[in-house]
Amino acid sequence: MKIIGVIPARYKSSRFPGKPLADICGKPMIWWVYNQCLKVKELDEVYVATDDVKIEEACKQNGINVVMTSDQHKTGTDRIGEVARKIEADLYVNIQGDEPLLEPETIRAAILPFLENDTLQITNLMTKIKDPVEVVNFTVPKVITNKEGIGIYLTRSTAPYPKGSIDYAYYKQVCVYGFKPEALQFYCEYGQTYGKAKIESIEDIEILRFIENGYKVQYIEVDSDTVAVDTPNDLEKVRKIVEDRKKAGTI
Repeated sequence: MKIIGVIPARYKSSRFPGKPLADICGKPMIWWVYNQCLKVKELDEVYVATDDVKIEEACKQNGINVVMTSDQHKTGTDRIGEVARKIEADLYVNIQGDEPLLEPETIRAAILPFLENDTLQITNLMTKIKDPVEVVNFTVPKVITNKEGIGIYLTRSTAPYPKGSIDYAYYKQVCVYGFKPEALQFYCEYGQTYGKAKIESIEDIEILRFIENGYKVQYIEVDSDTVAVDTPNDLEKVRKIVEDRKKAGTI
């Protein structure tokens, strides 16, 4: 099985323009993500997929494989779909370019189920929320699954609402996805024909396009301490963590 890791990266983020090139201890954020991916032995190749010449140039300067894609894509998954049309593989792993602390073992968790079950089409990860603030933070998608771990819904709201019981652990999405080529093809063709799906558009969560259309998204729970960089404040948190780890000699 040929497995490719793809890191979608765009410059024009609404909340944080230029985010992939943000400096973290002397290297752009995209470099940190890419090098974490290189530690995953199951990945045969890793690419950054971008539509911006600044990101392309930064990748080339740092020895990062990069693929230029259209600037018309509405989602990162659409960008992965274009890469899939250019580079053939049996499995594509979407690793978000704004999680520079993402652990290699966490990335592997999205891959391993495909090696054991050839009927799987899509995987996504989730981790238990440890900080209560994240439960009410709209930038953190919360995951609800059935008893088999199949995704029922993702929302930026606090859900499920604890009316009948408070005996519940909340889970947040970890943005690593595994896609079979056929699933990616569906996603892209749907977008070209209809645009975003209804709830996908309302919540602004890409994976909902699959769930709305009846696809089974297998969720895998991981114990991850990754920090997604959505704002400059998040970036400062990550810088501090990286600095501390460098001082401790753990990276």
